[in-house]
Amino acid sequence: PDIDGLTLCRTIRQNHTFPIIMLTARDGELDLINGLTLGADDYITKPFRPLELVARVKTQLRRANSYNTPRTRPDPVITVRGLTLNTASHQCTLNERPLSLTPTEFSLLAVLCENKGKVVSSEELFRRVWGEGYYTKDNNTITVHIRHLREKLGDSFERPKYIKTVWGVGYEMDA
Repeated sequence: PDIDGLTLCRTIRQNHTFPIIMLTARDGELDLINGLTLGADDYITKPFRPLELVARVKTQLRRANSYNTPRTRPDPVITVRGLTLNTASHQCTLNERPLSLTPTEFSLLAVLCENKGKVVSSEELFRRVWGEGYYTKDNNTITVHIRHLREKLGDSFERPKYIKTVWGVGYEMDA
C-alpha cells in the first residue's frame, strides 16, 4: 500500500528475472509503455477477462522456464557403453557406427543419457523433449519413440542393455 506498481516493478527487476505481469486500472498508452519499460513482461488493464489472464500467466511461466533452463552442457559428448552422443553436433554413434536418429529420438536419448542411472518419468521426458506438454497417462508417444530407439540400438525389451523400463515410473539409461 505504500508503493505504486511502477516503483515496485523497478525494484523487483533490479534483483530478479522472474516474470512480472502488471494488472492495473491505468489504461493510458504512456502507463503501458512505462510499465513495460520498467521491466514488466506483460500489462493487463481492468476490466480484464479471467481466462485471458490465466493464458497470459501460463505464457509467462512457459517463457521463464524455457529461457531460464541452462542450454549449455559442460561436455557436449555423452558416452554410455559404446553409445556416444555429441549434443553439439547432434550426432550419435554406437560402437563407432553412426546411428540415424530423428531429432525427437536424439533428444529423448540425450535426456536419458544425461540422467544415466536415474529413472526419468514419461511426464519429464515429454516436458523436456516437447516443452510444455499435454501428456496424459494414456499417451503412447513416449512408448513408441522408446520402441524405435531400442530397435535402432539393437536393444531388447526383455534384456535391455541401454534403456530399461521401470514399470509405473518411467525409463532409465542403465549406467
